Amino acid sequence: MTSRGAGTAFSRKNYRLSTEPEKSKVTGIVNSRLLNDYLHRVFTSADGNQSAAAYRKHLTFQNLQEHLDHLLAEENGSEDSGDQVAEGRLGPPTVVLDHTSGFEGLLLVDDDLLGVIGHSNFGSIRATTCVYKGKWIYEVLISSQGLMQIGWCTLSCRFNQEEGVGDTPDSYAYDGNRVRKWNVTTTNYGKSWAAGDIVSCLIDLDEGTIAFCLNGISLGTAFDNITRGTGMAYFPAISLSFKESVAFNFGSRPLRYPLVEGYRPLQDPPVADLVKARKLLGYLKNVIHIGIDVTEGKLVEKDTSMWQLQGEPTVLITLAHIFNYFSPLMCKVYLVEDVLMTFLLSILERGGAVEAHPLIQQLLDLMWLLMEEYEVHECLKQLLMSLLRAYRFSPIIPDLGLQIHYLRLTIAVLKHEKSRKYLLSNVLFDVLRSVVFFYIKSPLRVEEAGLQELIPTTWWPNRFTKEGKESKEVKEEGAEERLRRRAYERGCQRLKKRIEVVEGLQVQILKLLLNNKDRGGGEASRYIFLNKFRKFLQENASNRGNLTVLCPPEYMVCFLHRLIAALRFFWDGHKAKAPAALSSEEAYVPPQLFYNGKVDYFDLQRLGGLLSHLKKTLKDDLAAKANVLIDPAELQAVTMDDLDEDEESATSAAQSQRPSAALAIGGALARPGWLSSPTLGRANRFLSTAAVSLMNPRRPLGTLEKIKVRTLSVEQRTEEDIEGSHGNEGLLLGRPPEEPDQPITENSLLEVLDGIVMMYNLSVHQQLGKMVGVSDDVNEYAMALKDTEEKISRCPKRRRDIHEELLKSQKVFSEKLNHLSRRLAWINVTIYSKEKMQDVYWLLRVCIRTIEHGDRTGSLFAFMPEFYLSVAMNSYSALKNYFSPVNSMEELPGYEETLMRLAAILAKHFADSRIVGTDIRDSLMQALASYVCYPHSLRAVERIPEEQRISMMKNLLAPYEQRPWAQTNWILVRLWRGCGFGYRYTRLPHLLKTKPEDASLPSLQ
Repeated sequence: MTSRGAGTAFSRKNYRLSTEPEKSKVTGIVNSRLLNDYLHRVFTSADGNQSAAAYRKHLTFQNLQEHLDHLLAEENGSEDSGDQVAEGRLGPPTVVLDHTSGFEGLLLVDDDLLGVIGHSNFGSIRATTCVYKGKWIYEVLISSQGLMQIGWCTLSCRFNQEEGVGDTPDSYAYDGNRVRKWNVTTTNYGKSWAAGDIVSCLIDLDEGTIAFCLNGISLGTAFDNITRGTGMAYFPAISLSFKESVAFNFGSRPLRYPLVEGYRPLQDPPVADLVKARKLLGYLKNVIHIGIDVTEGKLVEKDTSMWQLQGEPTVLITLAHIFNYFSPLMCKVYLVEDVLMTFLLSILERGGAVEAHPLIQQLLDLMWLLMEEYEVHECLKQLLMSLLRAYRFSPIIPDLGLQIHYLRLTIAVLKHEKSRKYLLSNVLFDVLRSVVFFYIKSPLRVEEAGLQELIPTTWWPNRFTKEGKESKEVKEEGAEERLRRRAYERGCQRLKKRIEVVEGLQVQILKLLLNNKDRGGGEASRYIFLNKFRKFLQENASNRGNLTVLCPPEYMVCFLHRLIAALRFFWDGHKAKAPAALSSEEAYVPPQLFYNGKVDYFDLQRLGGLLSHLKKTLKDDLAAKANVLIDPAELQAVTMDDLDEDEESATSAAQSQRPSAALAIGGALARPGWLSSPTLGRANRFLSTAAVSLMNPRRPLGTLEKIKVRTLSVEQRTEEDIEGSHGNEGLLLGRPPEEPDQPITENSLLEVLDGIVMMYNLSVHQQLGKMVGVSDDVNEYAMALKDTEEKISRCPKRRRDIHEELLKSQKVFSEKLNHLSRRLAWINVTIYSKEKMQDVYWLLRVCIRTIEHGDRTGSLFAFMPEFYLSVAMNSYSALKNYFSPVNSMEELPGYEETLMRLAAILAKHFADSRIVGTDIRDSLMQALASYVCYPHSLRAVERIPEEQRISMMKNLLAPYEQRPWAQTNWILVRLWRGCGFGYRYTRLPHLLKTKPEDASLPSLQ
């Protein structure tokens, strides 16, 4: 055999050919006798045995195709039966949603006509196929847990925006949001559903019953004696409110949960193709299992886990015959999910690191070698879609084994460089919503998630009074309370360790996507990712009013934390190689990114107003300080129409010169919506940022070479555009004199950092505030339980009726607290853990440093996007208000210094003339007002340099029209009569006989 690592070269030098005088005919590959044995071993019949006649047939590569045709035709009976029209069903064999029956505008339907998003008050839609006899089933993948009614209806049902499925006599529905069933009237039924659940809808038209299952668990019969008879046929149907979303599976993909006995999916599985695909996969496995020892002239068993394609002609030609039949089948979603994905998952089931299973890499090499390019593209797209769907809709189990299993296969696929680049360019951000891979869903039903076993003992703090205020008296913890708390904390630690495994895998995925050291040719993965990531940010920044397009904030939170982990890994890795660069602890975004036009900020507001206004008013400062010349053509485009036309012509010219990466590989694919997958139109055409000319080099100023640089289209930038080369500074062009001439890190990482700050501003902060509600619920129930227990202790023994009612209330509150405390443990681990707090704190410090560097540039500070100041204020607010019950902010490294630096920023910029936006000025004023209300932050204000304090006081006292005096007066009162720069008390305490009433205020402690 050829040596290991010989690649796919067709070398014959190590193959032993027959030399006996009576030798048989030589094939030129291996001797024909050995080849015959090999092919018979690989291509066995379905039962694994060859008939005597078949085995006597001499196999060569010349007659192998005929032999394969014969083997694949053995199941013709099954093929014929699979093509028969099922009795009891009317409609096309491919079942989809009927989007042509008057629902236009009320719903958004996916391109594959299986996903739907509500776009009105209460829109309804049904499928194209109905049933009138027999037992049938379909599945609905719940993408959001809001108001929906899912079930069956007849053709005669008429729906509107007030009445939907279940509100008419011949329609029946299950509503997991309100936990009810509907058929004109409504009664309690089933369990509450959550995003990520799967509802199975079953109808038995022989018995006249309708039932539902949630994640494979039967909810019981919902309706019996449904109307049947002539003219009565039932369509799958759904009604859903605005922005709620689902995806249907009528049978075009394998049902997620095993078929209930006797029930058939509305769409028949491709039986004939399934049989062929499984046979061919079996032949492929045989090739992997069986090796040819040409030295000994015999067949040997091989270790499949370490199999490699080593350029053996016999093996390669055999595989080519298999893939000739296998490739077309791997373009079909059902077969990819049922056959290919199952096989790849089975490879990883043996455990160990993903790197310990190179077989997947070898199989992907085979696919790119032996399949047509369009076939590989479709196969990889369907494989990733199936993996994403499986990950998103897998139930939570105690060890998170299902999620780990699918993430490991995703990593294995993305480790293959050629596949990764194709998926990045065309699938991960264009067809899929790959951010879902970084999300860990929170279980709504803690029992099914196994949290009772993981956290057997529950505990909650009792630090609140009856009025809901935090108790100032520190009560000594009893022995029983201490034991409960410690047992609860141990359970939380067990949960944390399991979730950290999933988070580690998610970070691995991002490390692969951010790899800029790809060995193959073409653009590195990181630069493809950067362009797609920027487009992702644009969609979420420019469509704030279109909720169906936005990435859900719960996904954004997880994505942000994983991206921070991956970014800091690469940032510190670069620091290790280049000691002069900054570490991630010193990270910031240099100010030139905000005005040199190399990074697109879409239509986001700048501190100094609109970008077009800044380019006109500050063009001289740009030229003098940063050697940036504004393109005169840009200044002439004074209207939006002019800018649009200018951009369109520039874009078309750029496209004619250099096609984008997506088009070069195979054309852009339709992008689905977030909650389901409807196609997203790119509505915002105004992409241009600063269209500038840059003079290079910057220092010393010798003979200036003026280079006009038009802003590049987001998806057309290359590594050179970002990192720079040969004196070109890339993203860092136009460095102002105030900015130190010191390397920070790789330019591409600066853009990722900038995107992370933008992500926090878009929706992460909002979600952090929303999830605090669970902690508030725990406190409310804890107070109610404490109050009930006190009433029980005071209840007279003669009033047994009251005592029994109080005991019932106590039981209800205890059960609810047990549930909420386990759910809170999950949320604290996934959202409010110490590590997540450190991420937000790191982001706060990044924003502070960025603002400080930008401030030094003088008038150019106006180019900074407003969201940097917003994130600085909001991240501090999150640390103080959202994380503090779980982790103390005072324990963070450099906390006092960070507080003082933020205070200096607020004190200086609340009246900064360079900041013109009314909203951001109000936010700065409110943040300063909040800062002087609390002892820690007020002390930080007192520690800022004296000249800044004097300037702040002058600005507070200076009247001007645009500042609300209420906020100013509040700050001044706090400083003069609180515990700030003025008196500690409202009245001098030594002149009073009694303690002042306000001496107990929190601000005076």
